[in-house]
Amino acid sequence: MTTDINMEQLKKDAVEIFCNGFACSESVIYALRKHFQIELSDDAIAMSSGFPWGLGGGGCLCGAAAGGTMIIGYFFGRTTPGDPKNIKCFALTEEFHDSFKKAFGAACCRVLTKGMERDSQERKNHCIKMVEFTVEKVSEIIIRELSTT
Repeated sequence: MTTDINMEQLKKDAVEIFCNGFACSESVIYALRKHFQIELSDDAIAMSSGFPWGLGGGGCLCGAAAGGTMIIGYFFGRTTPGDPKNIKCFALTEEFHDSFKKAFGAACCRVLTKGMERDSQERKNHCIKMVEFTVEKVSEIIIRELSTT
């Protein structure tokens, strides 16, 4: 694992994979896994495949935000019932959520993309901004937190 992240290259890679077949959540996980050089199987990308377009097209949670949350959980989540690590994970996820909401006005896909056709270039361009924001903000949180431990 590394925390020496080139943010511009990270965002470029996330956008490239987003524009070449992965959806928002998948692109976020793919790019963060690559740049942090973490041992995370392709199963994590597959697990995120239901998030795009607001939970499988339902319009709820933004897929980019969901993918970012999954990576925060990878670094700071718990694997044992009752482990208090979830308290820190919740706080970091809330920080990410609040910054995402401040930047875009919502975390709900249908609100974020209101009036945009699903396959339109307008929507794709808007989603690119959210993917870029997510990989950068999540990286900043991870780097900051790992440097204090």
